[in-house]
Amino acid sequence: MTAARVFFVGGLISYRALFGWLSPWVFIPSLLVAPVFQILLFVYIGRSAALESDEFYVIGNGIQYAAVPCVFAMTNIIAGERHQQTLGSILITPAPRLPLFVGRALPVVLNGFFVAAFGLVVGGAIVGIDVPLSSVPAIALVTAVSAFSCTGLGLTSAAIGLVVRETAVLSNIIFGILLVFSGANIPLDDLPGWMSTLAQGMPFTHGIEATRRLADGDGLGSVGGLVATEALLGFAYAALGFVLLRVLETHSRKHATLERA
Repeated sequence: MTAARVFFVGGLISYRALFGWLSPWVFIPSLLVAPVFQILLFVYIGRSAALESDEFYVIGNGIQYAAVPCVFAMTNIIAGERHQQTLGSILITPAPRLPLFVGRALPVVLNGFFVAAFGLVVGGAIVGIDVPLSSVPAIALVTAVSAFSCTGLGLTSAAIGLVVRETAVLSNIIFGILLVFSGANIPLDDLPGWMSTLAQGMPFTHGIEATRRLADGDGLGSVGGLVATEALLGFAYAALGFVLLRVLETHSRKHATLERA
């Protein structure tokens, strides 16, 4: 019961501390308006260069923009506590570490899903892409799995926030790497071989491909392998992030750097 309370209530309070003080006029432009403009930017670049279809760019950028809440928010939930010098007070509690840290990820996954879904729906409506209604539930599932996968990467980034002073630059680098490597705007077959290979181990790559195939009329069963791979990547990154959190927590205690920001 205590672990469940730490997981759900602790995660919700942490998320509210991150976003609760923001005016909606900060949240809306950064997490709702910005992804639509990113979609439109690449759609019109694609049209001008006669490259891929509008659907290609809407799906790629709609899902990839979930990296903003999933990476930035997940990182700042941990690094922000450290910067405000409240992390030490949390870590001296007897609360089990797994629900303490992983519970903070659940609201981030939901936020990432909402941002990606909003971008897909609004961006798709503006440029007029046609997606079969029967594919919508499957696309929603893949979008949620993609948000989960990227949040796992965000947890790994959050762990690094225990030993570095500035995490915003790191989060921006991760966002840029995902934008280029995930196939959001460039087909993986057109990337250099080493980039295409690395992309297989990154969030969004398999989720974006699965969503595009679903939008073209494929069934969920035909993309099951892609969805499973995306989910496994999320678990792998989350496990790595949790291990790093534990290791770097011990390191920061040993070197008295936990609250040095």
